[in-house]
Amino acid sequence: MAAAEKIIEKGLKAALDLAASHPWSDIALTDIAAKAKLSLSDFHGVASREDLVEALDSFFDKAMSAEGVPDEVSARERLFDVIMLRFEAMEPYRAGLINIMKFRETSLTHVVRLPNHRHASAAWALASAGLDHDGGAPASLKRIGIALVIAQAERAWRRETSGDFALTMAALDKGLRRAEDRLGQLRRFAGRRADTPSAEEKPV
Repeated sequence: MAAAEKIIEKGLKAALDLAASHPWSDIALTDIAAKAKLSLSDFHGVASREDLVEALDSFFDKAMSAEGVPDEVSARERLFDVIMLRFEAMEPYRAGLINIMKFRETSLTHVVRLPNHRHASAAWALASAGLDHDGGAPASLKRIGIALVIAQAERAWRRETSGDFALTMAALDKGLRRAEDRLGQLRRFAGRRADTPSAEEKPV
């Protein structure tokens, strides 16, 4: 891991620990550096408080590829498995993560970038499941659909109280089934369009 990446990872973990018991708006970069056992100068030119918030999704996205591509299951099940790895990685940081998420949703600086992060998370979920190709539907369209699924499952995860991921898994399964249905409808529609004669081919 590059030095800058290591500093960001340490800083982010420290930030999440601090945010579990303090409002994010009260946490300074000096607090994060001390918690991470780094000097403030280690962050110079590498990461600010804002950069750490922006690194949040990417940090947890990496968990989706930690176990390799699932095999011998359907595409929907593969996506379910890799996305659940993300939520499992998030769970130990629940309190701090939710507090930072709430801050992010009230900050114009961060909220405008959230769709890009969702898109990147969806792209990595598809790659981690071996589905980042154009088979069945354009990969760009798949990313849009999976970004929505992840966002919906994340809202369920934030409501969890028992630690068994019941709400998260139910929301994720429902979202993936809906996405699968929509993709099927798209394929059927595209197939009908392909079978429809053009104006030149239609009988007069």
